[in-house]
Amino acid sequence: MRLRSLPSALLASLLAALTIPFLGCDTAGVHAEQAPVMTYSGSNVATTINLENNTVTDEELFSGDGPLGTFTYRELHAELQIPQPSDSCASGPHSPIMTGAGVFRFQDGSLMTVNVTGGQICADLTTGVSTLSETYQITGGTGNLQGASGTLTLTGTLNVVLKDDSGNPRLSSNSGEFKGTILQ
Repeated sequence: MRLRSLPSALLASLLAALTIPFLGCDTAGVHAEQAPVMTYSGSNVATTINLENNTVTDEELFSGDGPLGTFTYRELHAELQIPQPSDSCASGPHSPIMTGAGVFRFQDGSLMTVNVTGGQICADLTTGVSTLSETYQITGGTGNLQGASGTLTLTGTLNVVLKDDSGNPRLSSNSGEFKGTILQ
């Protein structure tokens, strides 16, 4: 881990919203709890890409805002093709997310890359609204986020916009937030 010289406004924003351990520095006032990092809205769309057998690969396209500024996000992830019964999804079946990766692009041009380490989509069969949860390992970055690491968690709500002729969701709106820890 190395300390970087950051503009004071960016540093203040990071300290206010993220957990950043500064080795050898006084961290009084920096809380170790997860804080809202970034809110987003966008879409999920089923693709013809095959990341893993017996899965459907979704593409997520988001834009949002947070302490690092405005951003766009693009992700591909594979979820089980046939939803499974679940004790953790009281409202209906769930589709476990098996693998995936994504790229954040911030307003200053900095990129941050992540790998999907887990997640699920929980479908509510009575309302048609689903919840999405994903966990991420931050794998690096460029610009102001060069060498970034840490973890993030996404929680979101999916609303079906378009189904195929078999009744499977193919396009959904998606909104929610990322929480977590970004280390530099």
